Amino acid sequence: MNPIQSLELWFVTGSQHLYGPGPLAQVAEHAASIAAHLDGAEVIPVNVAAKPVMVSAESITALCQQANADQRCIGLVLWMHTFSPAKMWINGLSQLRKPMLHLHTQFNRELPYATIDMDFMNLNQAAHGDREFGFITARLRLARKVVVGFWQEADTLAEIGTWSRAALGWHESQHLKVARFGDNMRNVAVTEGDKVEAQRVFGYEVHGYGIGDLTDRMSEFSDAAVSKLVEEYRDTYTLADAHNRPASLAVAARIELGLRAFLTGGGFGAFTDTFEDLHGMGQLPGIAVQRLMSDGFGFAGEGDWKTAALVRVMKVMAAGLNGGTSFMEDYTYDFAGTPKVLGSHMLEICPSVGADKAAIEVHPLGIGGKADPVRLVFTSGPGPAIVASVVDMGNRFRMIVNEVDVVAPDQPFPKLPVARTVWVPRPSLKVAAAAWIYAGGAHHTAFSQALRIEHVEDFAEIAGVELVCIDNDTQLRRFRQELVWSDAAFKLR
Repeated sequence: MNPIQSLELWFVTGSQHLYGPGPLAQVAEHAASIAAHLDGAEVIPVNVAAKPVMVSAESITALCQQANADQRCIGLVLWMHTFSPAKMWINGLSQLRKPMLHLHTQFNRELPYATIDMDFMNLNQAAHGDREFGFITARLRLARKVVVGFWQEADTLAEIGTWSRAALGWHESQHLKVARFGDNMRNVAVTEGDKVEAQRVFGYEVHGYGIGDLTDRMSEFSDAAVSKLVEEYRDTYTLADAHNRPASLAVAARIELGLRAFLTGGGFGAFTDTFEDLHGMGQLPGIAVQRLMSDGFGFAGEGDWKTAALVRVMKVMAAGLNGGTSFMEDYTYDFAGTPKVLGSHMLEICPSVGADKAAIEVHPLGIGGKADPVRLVFTSGPGPAIVASVVDMGNRFRMIVNEVDVVAPDQPFPKLPVARTVWVPRPSLKVAAAAWIYAGGAHHTAFSQALRIEHVEDFAEIAGVELVCIDNDTQLRRFRQELVWSDAAFKLR
């Protein structure tokens, strides 16, 4: 699904004709060296291509227009090696529609104290040129990431890598299609939202379909194809005798075949359904949804198209990193000892967040009025993670993200027939839950053990949406004040 190997960042260096052909040739050599180093950095998941040195308004405008049109380009890394008069950049930057990172660095790590002269000073003045460029980007009120540091240092590369993953997510969001089977769960507020505004802000499209469109695809598959997929289930997962129910497994496999064919045939990267609107299906989709998420599709239950899109975007952002990304829900609490959250859902948690081999289990669901669904059961392993949510506040979209620490359960769950994750929110459940509720965060989230809060922060900056962060530094009094200030600021836009 949308491999990232063909995508690239453009490394663009600014200068001017004042310095003459000799120094400009040195600028180009230095820029090529830095671009090559970034291209070889493992923390940057896409290619980095050096572009010609920009020395005029005409060349800058042409480059920005080319970036907009090039589907391989996910963003620009901009650096002013020398002094680049910023009025040259106004027209081009005003037209640029790709994300932008301003790298404030210089080619040399140290001052050459014994040999430094004015020629060196004139050539190596990013400290001067980047401030001029910084003014114009601030004056134009452009969304951008500023990274300061020597271009070979690990923390500088890591910051660029984090931002490049946000740019990957933005690129995916611009091309994403979400399939919506049925409507939202009845009477639920937070899963609603303005799909037209979401397409304007985030780029993705949401398309609605009846359940009959899905069941028609399910009926196209032969019994032999169903049996083959059931055998794959048996070979891939643990299946105890108590859950070896061939008829149930066959229904689940047919659902997966139909869903997969529908989504891939329609070019969808994410989807949602609701248990209230699955007429004609033998059981609620469980293992089918889990396996599709494991293959990279975004999903959220109960018609929650915003979270489905976010899960897909975060999966793309996390490509190649350790740790999984999944649809999640804060389901219930443990207030004993250190208060914790038990995260789960009725069926649909992605196996990518599991620490152990998933087991196939078949149980009654007690909701939805269908036959006992097949699902994968597992527990997530310990480590840092984030949970993120997008909500429609009426006049804007708000992203809320909370840093959490996944922990091992205090005891086994012998009777809990669903996948589960236990975590301690930062700074504490008491503060984090209150902050989440004050901010209007949804009960559905995108959960990731691969991403960090900085990835979401960079994505929100690119998208131009409000971001609310809950972390170790969160203090409720200050947090509530910031919500008021943010609300006032967005009313002025």
